[in-house]
Amino acid sequence: MRNGGGLYLAWLVALVATLGSLYFSEVRHFVPCTLCWYQRILMYPLAIVLGIASYRQDTAIRVYVLPLSILGMGFALYHVLEQRIPGFGAPGLCKAGIPCSLHYIDWLGFITIPLLSLTAFTLITLLLATLRRGRDARLRTGA
Repeated sequence: MRNGGGLYLAWLVALVATLGSLYFSEVRHFVPCTLCWYQRILMYPLAIVLGIASYRQDTAIRVYVLPLSILGMGFALYHVLEQRIPGFGAPGLCKAGIPCSLHYIDWLGFITIPLLSLTAFTLITLLLATLRRGRDARLRTGA
């Protein structure tokens, strides 16, 4: 796959994840928990930045985007474990408002919103990690 294709797919994943989270909160009226907010804070900019990078086919963007997607994977994994393992979470992390262990959806008996988020962050991370340096490396070397 060309670099532009990987960037485009990463952008599509971020866009679908962003629109999905907005659907859950604005249409279905699911109130986000604390961990959901952290994941949104990391995902929403990815939809914009990856869209611009995809349009420009700028693979150098991965230097800025990978830390966000990897951190998002961490929060999402923690959230999945919080939902799946009773007593796993840190005391007080999700005490205010909606509990982080709440399952708004449970598709096929295991697909929850945090699992969808973990999948999106993981796909974005893998797509960006496998990009070749391509055009940007040629620009730096003057080739």
